[in-house]
Amino acid sequence: MPAERWGFVRLRDTLAEPIRNGVSPMESQSWTGVEMLGLGCLTEDGFQPRQLKHAPSADFARHSAVLRDGDLLVSRANTRQLVGLAGIYRDIGVPCLYPDLMMRLRPSLDYLPEYLELVLRAPAGRARLVTLAQGTSDSMVKISGAALGGLFVPALPRVEQQRIIEVIDAVSAQERALQGSITKLQSVRQGTLLSAMLPLRGGEPPRGWVRVPLKDVVPVAEYGVSEALDRDSRGVPVLRMNNLAGGRPELSDLRYSPVAVSAKLELKYGDVLFNRTNSIDHIGKSGMWRGELPKASFASYLVRINPDASRLTPEYLVEWLMHPTIRQRVRSISTVAVQQVNVNPTRLRELEIDMPKEPAEQRRIVDSLYACDAQISAECEELAKLRALKSGLIDDLLNGAA
Repeated sequence: MPAERWGFVRLRDTLAEPIRNGVSPMESQSWTGVEMLGLGCLTEDGFQPRQLKHAPSADFARHSAVLRDGDLLVSRANTRQLVGLAGIYRDIGVPCLYPDLMMRLRPSLDYLPEYLELVLRAPAGRARLVTLAQGTSDSMVKISGAALGGLFVPALPRVEQQRIIEVIDAVSAQERALQGSITKLQSVRQGTLLSAMLPLRGGEPPRGWVRVPLKDVVPVAEYGVSEALDRDSRGVPVLRMNNLAGGRPELSDLRYSPVAVSAKLELKYGDVLFNRTNSIDHIGKSGMWRGELPKASFASYLVRINPDASRLTPEYLVEWLMHPTIRQRVRSISTVAVQQVNVNPTRLRELEIDMPKEPAEQRRIVDSLYACDAQISAECEELAKLRALKSGLIDDLLNGAA
């Protein structure tokens, strides 16, 4: 039934009291019986009770900023990407304050908190909230309570609100089930990797395995291009540190070289790339190029470490580099720079690699991991389809088309 049948109402008119900002007193280092939310409690999935801090004293249990179960919270200040995140507060068992960077909305009896949360988290609602944010830098923008309260909300009867919530809850249950399946498959893959490369834990290599310095099977490390890059797609695509994920290239945010790139620095199928400069958490990412683009190169923050294919397959090398034990070894040989760490390729090639002596056995290990990857990829595709369906369904329901 079209929303126009009931019309629209300002968000402020759906509330039992005015929109209010929270408080941010100095936190206590000891337990006082009253907690304070951090801004990170509001996520793209709604409210999550995390980043909690201790209030200064038990007296704050009587403060007007103490939350009630069912209060709707909205982030009023954050980056442009995160500002306006909304979620329903659920009782955490102790009195809890919300911070000054959040706004509290208490719906009237005519409006369900879950319905208003849905309106604010819907794609159209998120887009409107982002446009309301004001600031000179995208790293910190703010939404005023007056602007938030001025948003239009479909004035649906409670019974219609409840119907919409139930429909979306059913889809959300499918979404959670798929996400749980993906998480289990990822655990299976990790277990397969750890089991297949058990010799990495130490001790003598088992029969059929060898342990050699990486430089014995990786003859050279090659640095990428150092030219300034831009967004002009007429240039040569160049992979940077953010273009490696899960052992593969990630091409959603490419930069381009406006000048010609030497043929020897063009990527070829089977090239192994290693991220030598990044944050401590991301240093050592690696991936194999599989001809994802007709022509591409790589930046100097990456090095190409192609193995001697007669002894070591590139696929096994990438899996070895991604092994948790090896990632930790890479971090241990990194040196600290300004806000980043670096790994010297010479030191990297001094690490010892455990590997099956026969490339065929290396391929067997990799094939078992790729079988897991295929299942994970299929589930991720289904999850993406379901989320797209959910987004469209929310807008249709709120507009009366479903």
